[in-house]
Amino acid sequence: MAARAGGVGVAGADGRIQARLARLMAARLVLSVALFAAALLLQLGRGGVAWDAGQEGLYATLAFAFLSTVVMAACLGRIRHPGTFGAIQIPTDAAIVTALVHFTGGDESLFSFLYVLVVVFGAAVARRGGAFGAAALCAGLHGALLAAEHNGWLPDYGSAPGSDVSLLLTFWCVHAGALAVVALLGSHLTRELATADAELDASRSDLELLRSLHRRIVDSLLSGLLTTDENGRITSFNPEAEEITGFASDEARGLDIDDVIPGSGAAVVSPALAGEEPSKLRLRLTYTTRRGEELHLGLAGSLLRDAEGRPRGSVVIFQDVTRVVQMEGELRRSERLAATGRLAGDIAHEVRNPLAAISGSIQMLLDSDSGGPSPEGARLMEIVLRETDRLNTLITDFLQYAHPRPPKLEAMPLDSLLDDLGRMASNSSPSVTVETRVEPGCRVRADADQMRQLLWNLCVNAIQAMPEGGTLVLGARAGQTSPQDERSYSRNDAEMEGSSWVEVCVADTGVGIEPEDCERIFDPFFTSKSEGTGLGLATVHRIVEGHGGILRVESVRGQGTTILVLLPEAQEAS
Repeated sequence: MAARAGGVGVAGADGRIQARLARLMAARLVLSVALFAAALLLQLGRGGVAWDAGQEGLYATLAFAFLSTVVMAACLGRIRHPGTFGAIQIPTDAAIVTALVHFTGGDESLFSFLYVLVVVFGAAVARRGGAFGAAALCAGLHGALLAAEHNGWLPDYGSAPGSDVSLLLTFWCVHAGALAVVALLGSHLTRELATADAELDASRSDLELLRSLHRRIVDSLLSGLLTTDENGRITSFNPEAEEITGFASDEARGLDIDDVIPGSGAAVVSPALAGEEPSKLRLRLTYTTRRGEELHLGLAGSLLRDAEGRPRGSVVIFQDVTRVVQMEGELRRSERLAATGRLAGDIAHEVRNPLAAISGSIQMLLDSDSGGPSPEGARLMEIVLRETDRLNTLITDFLQYAHPRPPKLEAMPLDSLLDDLGRMASNSSPSVTVETRVEPGCRVRADADQMRQLLWNLCVNAIQAMPEGGTLVLGARAGQTSPQDERSYSRNDAEMEGSSWVEVCVADTGVGIEPEDCERIFDPFFTSKSEGTGLGLATVHRIVEGHGGILRVESVRGQGTTILVLLPEAQEAS
């Protein structure tokens, strides 16, 4: 950071010196024209426009000053060291001013004040050394000019033939002292200016670092972030907001927030601008992205203030909470099923005992030798026995669901299991075509009996969904899941990303499931069949849950249903 700040400071100093030189060049051009006009007025004031050597020298000096300024200005953009370039101009300017003073009267010249400008120029481009160096040079040239004119070494273009030595010396001392004072003041001011420039460079560098840090923080947020003005129009939009909504930042800026996230303006932005408590500015809504994806968004808003604390808009942070909503639904379902299972299990135990007594008594009556019941009574007793057996089977299935035994996990291949289930399905329903698609080497860690029960229950449901026949697909493939896959699964109890899983598929081409029933098919006793118990898929859900697996249901009414079961892969022994 120090190196960077230093580099910025050097570059900034050179840039400022170059800018000053550009302004000084422009001022010199203006001054040359002004001096030319002043020289003409001075000549007219002294008696006409008669041409002599002094006037030739004056106009030649002004022409040289003008042309040299033009040449230097043309070279300014190509120089690498502006400070050195400026320091070289100090003796040039001092010589030009000395020539002007000489050709306009020497000690009587009206242009002696231009030495002050040379000192100021030296202070501007070379700071303290330049100021005092320019003052010494100007004083020396001025003194040498006065001495040369007084002793006759140079022609005197003044109105008087010469001045007293003491008077000239006094005049020179006052002039040199004034230049020294100007150099002192100029060096002090340039030092203060340099300090202010350095502080400005540091502040500019810090500001740029803060801007860069702010930009990186906003761009790195895993939440969508946008800001609005007082009218609810979007003024900024970070990359995660682009990813969630599907709007590009350039598209979103300037739009009303309700055009991007419908319903958020009245629920979050307007209350924030009205000064509502931040705890109340929270919202969860269903959102359709520009890509057509259905998401659940969680939003939070707050008031945006400027540096003086005045309201200038609002800040809205939002996240895709679709997975959270799914997990909450699964948690509620699990809690509901657990409570139902505990209660129903206790009831089933209580019902089973008298049911056994009833069944035994009816059986004894049928087997008695005392003439037995009438034919009608025997038929009724057979109905009671049949329905008692059916009720006992139902209770047995329910107890298995309510109080499942812990799975005995072991590595088991899927190819032989799915082949067996495929043959069983073909034998149970000849009108159904069974296709088995298993990647070689697919193995899962599971309880063999429970896996057979799970998959057979799914096969039975698939066959029953195809009363007119169709195709049943049994498949399995291994692989690693990605975050995109994770969103679509109905549960997320296991750490999916980067883990090895096997996806088992049971698909049919049957009647499909109504969209509103997809969330209920795993509830106990929920069934759309006239003779179903509603425990088959509930048992499937409980077995998958016991294995730490994941379920996904995809169904289109009239086209079929696909149920995917994600289970941990069994690693090969090393």
